[in-house]
Parts: sequence; structure tokens; C-alpha cells
Amino acid sequence: MKLNDMKLHRIGVIGAGTIGTGVITNIVMSGLHAVVIDQSPEALARSKAQVLDNARLAPLLSKTLPRVGRDELLQRMEHTTELAAAATCDFIVENVYEEWAVKKPLYEKLDRIVPAGVCLGPNTSCIPITQIAAVTRRPELVVGIHFMNPVHLIPTAEVIRGFHTSDHAVEVLLRLFALLGKQAVMVEDGPGFVSNRISHVFMNEAVFVLQDGVADAASVDAIFRKCFGHKMGPLETADLIGLDTVMRSLDVLYQSFQDSKYRCCPLLRKLVQAGNLGRKTGRGFYEYPDLQAAAAERKAEAVVAQASAATA
Repeated sequence: MKLNDMKLHRIGVIGAGTIGTGVITNIVMSGLHAVVIDQSPEALARSKAQVLDNARLAPLLSKTLPRVGRDELLQRMEHTTELAAAATCDFIVENVYEEWAVKKPLYEKLDRIVPAGVCLGPNTSCIPITQIAAVTRRPELVVGIHFMNPVHLIPTAEVIRGFHTSDHAVEVLLRLFALLGKQAVMVEDGPGFVSNRISHVFMNEAVFVLQDGVADAASVDAIFRKCFGHKMGPLETADLIGLDTVMRSLDVLYQSFQDSKYRCCPLLRKLVQAGNLGRKTGRGFYEYPDLQAAAAERKAEAVVAQASAATA
């Protein structure tokens, strides 16, 4: 199919977590239709509510984002727990956990479900695109994306060309980016690409500084905000990303390079084990009282869902 003949209207979004919800927000605010797929009905419901909230606040935070009415947004979203819905999509953006044991079987299924000629866009932060593409029968149509959080407010994303990624796949993604108002920075494939290979060493070392008692979290972040002009310090950034996500990415980098500089700080792993994952749980390196009630509600919903599944 020629690029000019290819439609990009129905965009499949696999995974309705924090990043996935930002992707959905960007899609529906740009006038496209999002087919949202997640195995958790609770995650789908939370994501839908968050998209509406994101869209309400977005024009106040960005001059480039339009005001879109609630009804119009809802008409542009379709939510389902059935992966088979991916068969109706013109492009797939995948946002599941950064774990190969999760991604590998997902791509094997997607490859069977998604029509031939449709590109797959792993929104991944560390796992190589070539590795993901290798489990499909369309490696030339797999092109990596690394969106930054919050997706709908950050106009640039890292785009990764795998070993087999074709010029056509890159052109399709760039066409989608144009519709989303996004710019791409193209890089070659490799564990962590550019952004996470550098940023996660930065965040991890900040946690070591905290663990060693050299400074408290506020002081660490203040140095980088006030002395270097960063919008956020490394520990604030980790809280925003999610400490579990940072930990998993570091583990992938360590496994890939076998280099001790990627060894996850014990304090970071301890916080993850304690369930203090940052902003999404209301507590990480900092406390977020305004987010704690929502996090407690999500946890209660998950417990009820697990109990229902166990008795089903």
C-alpha cells in the first residue's frame, strides 16, 4: 500500500496506564479515534476519566492544544479488554510493562491479529526494537517510539529505527506524528536508546547520593533546578515516571550491558517493594497528599478485581 493511500484514523493503544493514557489524550485531542485495549476493566475506566481530565486542563497548560468537548472526546474513544479489536486499527502503539516476558507473547499475538501492512509502534524505553521485531513476521514494519510523560504536553519524542525497520514504516510514523503535532528525534536501536541510557544513570546516581546521606531529596533536586536550569530534579523526575518503571528499565540496561553503572540502587528497589512508586501511588521520594486518595481507591479496586477473578 502506498503511503498516500494509507489512512491513519483509528489508532490502537495497547495498555491504558500512565503513558498510554497520555497517548490516548494526544490522539483524541488531535481528532483521531483511539481504540484502547487493556486486560483490566478498572484500568480502562481510570484511563477514560483521566483523558477527560487531561483534555480539560490541557489548553490551560499548552497554547497549541485545542479545546475539545467531553461528548466529542468520548465519541473518539473505544475501550475494550479484547486484543482482537486491534484488527480494526490503522497503526498500533503499544505501552505495556517494560518486561520481555510480557512484550514477547503480546507481539506474537498482535502479529497474527493486526492486518498485514499495518505498522507496530512499541512505545518502549529500554528493550531494543530489533528484539521486539524479531518475534513478528513484519520486522520491517516495527518502528520504535519513546514518548515522554506527560505525552500530550511534550511535543517531541524519540523515534528508534530497528535493524529491519523500513523507510516506509518511519514515513508512516512521521505522518502520524504530524497529525498529533509531534516532532521526532531519530536514533538508532540499542538498549535504552539515547534518553534512558543516559537519564537512568543520572536518576539512579541521585538515589545513591540520597542513600549515602550526602543530601536529602529536596537538596538534590534543588541543585539541578536552580544551578543547572532543569525543569525538574532527578528524584522528582523519577517520581513522575514511576519508580517501578525506572527500576525495570535499569534492570533491562544492566542485563543488556552487564555494566555495573546500571546496577539499580538498593534504596530504589526497596521503595518499589514497599509500594511507594511515586506520583501514581501518592508517595515516592516525596509525598503527594492530593494523589494519595486516588491511589488508595485504585488499590482497593485492584483487590476487589483480584478477589472476583479468584472466585469466578
